[in-house]
Amino acid sequence: MLAVDVSPLDAGLLDAVVRLVRLVDTPTDARVLAPLITREIVYRLLTGEQGGRLRQLAVLGGVTHRIADAVARLRKDFDQPLPVEKLARELGMSVSGFHEHFRTVTAMSPLQFQKQLRLQEARRLMLGEGLDAASAGLRVGYGDASHFNREYKRLFGAPPMHDVERLRNSPRESAAL
Repeated sequence: MLAVDVSPLDAGLLDAVVRLVRLVDTPTDARVLAPLITREIVYRLLTGEQGGRLRQLAVLGGVTHRIADAVARLRKDFDQPLPVEKLARELGMSVSGFHEHFRTVTAMSPLQFQKQLRLQEARRLMLGEGLDAASAGLRVGYGDASHFNREYKRLFGAPPMHDVERLRNSPRESAAL
């Protein structure tokens, strides 16, 4: 399953998960309590901040796994041109249906998703491998350095090298990557 969204962890949900994990030490209790706690976790997820989105994914049913396949392919080939028509056809969907379902599952279009993957990877390359912005941009599929710089600044709020320098000087933010 792919990540849908991120929200703060609710204390009640955390408590239920911890109780479920603790049942590993008591197999006799686990047989009786695990199904009840699992049901509580599902309830808390469905009534929590992401409940609407989870219900929407459940309604999509069989489409979700096809979108998950598309996401996996985009992650693998993020640096390649995005053949939306071909991808939709391979998934047995119309282009408009693919766009609609992709946006429902990921909250962005396939092109926005690919762009974010490319820029995140470029950021990783500059931070982790010491690449300059132009080299990182080329490596993730941007042929035009100025286009890469504009897109990077739009996503991260600063030009590539300024952003990387800021991250290197901020131990807390670097650890989060």
